[in-house]
Amino acid sequence: MAIPNDIFTSLDQGLDWQRDLYKELHRAPELSMEEHRTAGRIESELTGFGYQVQRIGGTGVVGVLENGPGRTVLARADTDALPVAEATGLDYASETAGVMHACGHDLHVVSLLGAAKLMATHREGWAGTYVALFQPGEEVAAGAQAMVEDGLTGKLPQPDVAFAQHVMPFEAGTVGTTAGPILSAGDSLKVTVHGRGAHGSMPHNAVDPVVLAASIVLRLQTIVSRETKPGEFAVVTIGASNAGTKSNIIPDRAELLLNLRTYDVALRERIMASIERIVRGECAAAGSPRDPEFEYYDQFPLTSNDAETTQKITAAFTEHFGGDRVFHAEPVTASEDFSRIPDAFGVPYSYWTVGSVPADIYRKAVERGTVSRDIPANHSPFFAPAIDPTLSVATQAQVVAALAYLAQ
Repeated sequence: MAIPNDIFTSLDQGLDWQRDLYKELHRAPELSMEEHRTAGRIESELTGFGYQVQRIGGTGVVGVLENGPGRTVLARADTDALPVAEATGLDYASETAGVMHACGHDLHVVSLLGAAKLMATHREGWAGTYVALFQPGEEVAAGAQAMVEDGLTGKLPQPDVAFAQHVMPFEAGTVGTTAGPILSAGDSLKVTVHGRGAHGSMPHNAVDPVVLAASIVLRLQTIVSRETKPGEFAVVTIGASNAGTKSNIIPDRAELLLNLRTYDVALRERIMASIERIVRGECAAAGSPRDPEFEYYDQFPLTSNDAETTQKITAAFTEHFGGDRVFHAEPVTASEDFSRIPDAFGVPYSYWTVGSVPADIYRKAVERGTVSRDIPANHSPFFAPAIDPTLSVATQAQVVAALAYLAQ
């Protein structure tokens, strides 16, 4: 792979504008599907770089840069923030009360914009088409689907491959890749069970949904412990159990909020079926007067990297960064909706991770065995990626991956 000699020299010279833009976006985070200012800022930058720019899916923005015949690469960044009150103490901390870029999406945006600029200013070193896609609403699993439903596949050149990356709380300056599952499928579920209300002093007149919900909670634990093959990954979490308003009133319903994570599509379907079977069975045993209700929401697809694509970009990363800075990433139990985009086009993809914690801090935490305690993770109010070298490495990774397919 031939990378233009001066491409990363110009990156070093241009990092100041990326740092400034990163701080600007971090100060002004916007919640999922409300990224209006962010989208406008992205449009302005891409237009200035010479891209053909269009809005897709509301606050989604896509820039297309054609550079002669060749393959087409699509690179994606997510843009939304979280309803988290920032506690980092940074001088560029969020100025929007209760909203924070607590997952690093602002860094994703700026690194992809940096890559887009480098691709535009160094056209002599590659041929084909580069597509920079900025997706809203990742945190609520809505943005990728919104773009697809808004005609994404008919509005863009057909890509040959798609990429995405995510900053994570490990050593800055390193990049992690893996073939196969890298992020779990994730599903949230609201279960409503029905009882018969009565005075607390007259339980014989009631069908108590509180007891029913408690039985369901306990029984659901057997899905992983007794129905799932040892060694297979699955998580079933009951995050909330809500019923009643007063100590002497037996309510007429209870609600359970569940979350499940899996790396296998068939296992995911079996777990959903098990949840519904157990809930219906417990309702029947309790004499529930109405059938239970199931509402699935915030559903994230499995993110499973194509082996050949991942092997190709891993080799490119290793050549560029060095073998000591590229490692095999273990699958993460968090979830993403990125894969809906390449799946809609029917193309392979690879999703990698970028470290964001200063090396000395991370290594000391590893030595002490206190990484989970001392290193704030994504979605924490203390999550604060080190701008340097994270921003540079993330930008370089996008360019290196693209040139693995487009370099002449």
